[in-house]
Amino acid sequence: MARFAKFVLMTVSAPLALAAPALAQQAPAPQSAPVDAAPTEPAASAAPVVRDLTPDEIAAFNQAVTDFTAGQSAQQTGDNAAAVAKYDAAMPAIRTAVAADPTKIDNVNFLANALYADAAAYGALGQMDKLIALYDESLPHWRTLVEAKPTDAASRNILAGILIQVGNEKLAASDTDGADPYYQEALPLARKSVSEQPADAAAKNILLSALIGASQTSMEEGLRDEVIGMGKAMTADGSIDAANKPSIAAITGANAG
Repeated sequence: MARFAKFVLMTVSAPLALAAPALAQQAPAPQSAPVDAAPTEPAASAAPVVRDLTPDEIAAFNQAVTDFTAGQSAQQTGDNAAAVAKYDAAMPAIRTAVAADPTKIDNVNFLANALYADAAAYGALGQMDKLIALYDESLPHWRTLVEAKPTDAASRNILAGILIQVGNEKLAASDTDGADPYYQEALPLARKSVSEQPADAAAKNILLSALIGASQTSMEEGLRDEVIGMGKAMTADGSIDAANKPSIAAITGANAG
């Protein structure tokens, strides 16, 4: 398959303006469910095992909220080295809280955003290996958020963008088979956002990025034509972003300047 010019990883967006969760408190012990007759067939998926945080884990989580907030403040002033130090300090306690009770969606949201913000700070420092590792870790949490809140376009777009970024990294290493599933997962997410907000340039650029990647890893008919048509239209109306412009220029033979 003819390959378009390899393109750089997408610029990492600034982290969401995230309000840190309320300080953790010891939760009451869960009540036991009534005992019924045993089912004739095993359940499709077992409910996650949950437990209360210990007092030390609660204290660590509360400190993580403070560290995360300090990390955001540092990142907003451009001090990414200080930001990663604070985010990295916060991460173990947030991971522990999510592992203790994966059903607490606020904590899942907190971890997903903390990983995303940490990745953005590492990306700004040029440490792309750290960025990709944090993105990989964050993916299941973003999937959980998007599944729990299907109308939340912001989380959906972040998930799509992360999938594209990981796919781009694999494609840059010539791993087309490894990259393709990420693009295929990103495409319906991006299409949904564009269908909801057809004039939103950010949503359109996420979709265009996914299409550019998928057109290099998939034999699906019509992808290349869709890339060319969408890329030309966005170039003409000025909505194409700097990350997508070189790829579209290479495909169409236009000047990327």
